[in-house]
Amino acid sequence: MKDTNQQFDQVLAQCRQLFIAKMADYGPAWRILQPATVTDQIFIKAKRIRTVCLNGVNRVGEDIWSEFVGIVNYGIIGLIQLQLGFSDTVDISRERALELYDHYAQSTRQLMTRKNADYGEAWRDMRLLSYNDMILSKIQRTKQIEDHNGNTSVSEGIEANYQDMVNYAIFALIKHNEQSEQ
Repeated sequence: MKDTNQQFDQVLAQCRQLFIAKMADYGPAWRILQPATVTDQIFIKAKRIRTVCLNGVNRVGEDIWSEFVGIVNYGIIGLIQLQLGFSDTVDISRERALELYDHYAQSTRQLMTRKNADYGEAWRDMRLLSYNDMILSKIQRTKQIEDHNGNTSVSEGIEANYQDMVNYAIFALIKHNEQSEQ
C-alpha cells in the first residue's frame, strides 16, 4: 500500500512551490479577495476541469492538473482569508503569507489523516473525475453558507468545505502522479 501521507506531502510541495513563485511575481495580492470571491475562483477552476473533460477540448492549452493545483492553493488562500478577513491593501509580508499557507496546509493534512483512518482510504477507489464533482459539490455548499452569512444549523462550515476541496484536489493529483508513473 502506498503511503498517503508521503504522497500528500509530495503533491503539496509542488503546490507550495507554485504559490511561492506566484508570490515572487505578485506578492500576496490575493489579500484583497473576499472569501466569496475565492470560492468563485475555485469554482472557475473546477468548472474548467469539468468542461475540458466532458468536451474533450482544451483551447487554453494548460492541462487540467494545473487547475487542481490552483484549487489547492486557492483553498488554502480561502482558509487564510477566513481567519484574517480581506483587506483593501496588501497588509502582510510574503514571509507571513507563507507561514499562514504552511499552517493551513498542515491543518488540512491532519484532517485528511483523520478522515482517511475513518473512511479506509476510500478515495483510492474513486474515479478521477469524481474528485472534481466532489469539489463542485463543496463549492455549492460553500456558496449556500456564504449566502447565509456563514451560518449553518447542522452542517460543517466554510472552513471544513475549503479543506475538503483542497484534499480532493490533492487526491486527484496523487492519482494523476500514480498514473503517470505507470
